[in-house]
Amino acid sequence: MNRWLVVVGAVLIQLCLGAIYAWSAFTQALTTPLAKGGAFGFSATQSQVIFSVGLATFAVVMILAGRWQAKVGPRLVAFLGGILLGAGYISASFVGQTFWAQLITIGLIGGAGIGLAYVCPIAVGMRWFPDKKGMITGIAVAGFGFGALIWVKLAGDWGHFIQQYGVLGTYRLFGIAFLVAVLIGSIWMVYPQAAATASGQPAVAPSGMLPDRMLKTPQFYMTWLTFAVGAMAGLMVIGIIKLFSIDSLTAAGMDAAKASAIAGTAMAVFYAIFNGLGRIVWGSLSDTLGRQRSVVLMCLFQGIMMFAFYFALSSSEWPLYIGAALIGFNFGGNFALFPALTADLFGAGTVGRNYGWVFTSYGVGGIVGPVMAGYFKDHGLGKGVSAWMPAFVIAGVALLVVAVLMTRLKPLSQKA
Repeated sequence: MNRWLVVVGAVLIQLCLGAIYAWSAFTQALTTPLAKGGAFGFSATQSQVIFSVGLATFAVVMILAGRWQAKVGPRLVAFLGGILLGAGYISASFVGQTFWAQLITIGLIGGAGIGLAYVCPIAVGMRWFPDKKGMITGIAVAGFGFGALIWVKLAGDWGHFIQQYGVLGTYRLFGIAFLVAVLIGSIWMVYPQAAATASGQPAVAPSGMLPDRMLKTPQFYMTWLTFAVGAMAGLMVIGIIKLFSIDSLTAAGMDAAKASAIAGTAMAVFYAIFNGLGRIVWGSLSDTLGRQRSVVLMCLFQGIMMFAFYFALSSSEWPLYIGAALIGFNFGGNFALFPALTADLFGAGTVGRNYGWVFTSYGVGGIVGPVMAGYFKDHGLGKGVSAWMPAFVIAGVALLVVAVLMTRLKPLSQKA
């Protein structure tokens, strides 16, 4: 099989899985008070809990998916992931009038579908491209970032799905699309019979450390903590960017309708596009610069951006776009760098099983970041833009700390 068909299948799958990053397209409709004509009346915290549960379920199920994939192969696992993801959104369209119904259908069922399918393109891609792990992982998961652009814009000003069909109708249309596209992409999720390098010469048979040994190493915990902090910051911004940007822009004197349009563009265009690009660029850069150095630079840059975004870039249109783009660019790099770093540290042959454990950090970050920001917003003084400040400061400081920590990471052959 032509190995570039694997890339096509990987991107097609990841475009659908990236729908979880389009959650901000729904938050305004979900949090509009009933007294003001809203259909749901969720609090800001409730809207973020659904998102966070989806992320946490995604991360936990990845562990099971990695083990199962080693037994039955990636094609079946990806196939069933597509069925669950589609079923979650389709069922939400029928029963999702309440918070608990959406928590179960979108958060648990949909999140489980993403967790099953996500690891398959990464593990398969590394087997077909052993010579370019960073680059191919970046390309494979770029679809996850670009998917947010497609689904947010279809829900909003490209397709006007929410306006025409409502939130529940949009869930149904998205669920059908996810079901079909992931099933098609899963066709090419197969391992090569004998992995080969770009020159066509046989590669060394893939090998690696199994999770029981990996979990006893300090390298795992350093990697886990760093990914958790990077995920916390990036997922916090994804979950709140529209609400925060509207608050910031209106506080600077902009009318609410224009602020809402700009906030939507910041997420749907600038954050989403650069999130996808960051995966490719950081992944390719790490093949040359080295994985550890790339992670340090990415965390350092993102820590600075947390402070810059809140204090300097969010009160007018183009600085907001630039800030969203740079945060998205750095956040996207996590998903190219950490799978490749896991393969470098613990072996490419077991990355499908090991990366699920590393990826639990993403689930923790997905709970802490968005829920922390929602809490500060709901309980902040005056509940204006200043209510968001503690969340950005905490995320920024944490990123700078793990950037320093990662300079101490050493290969397993050396003492950590």
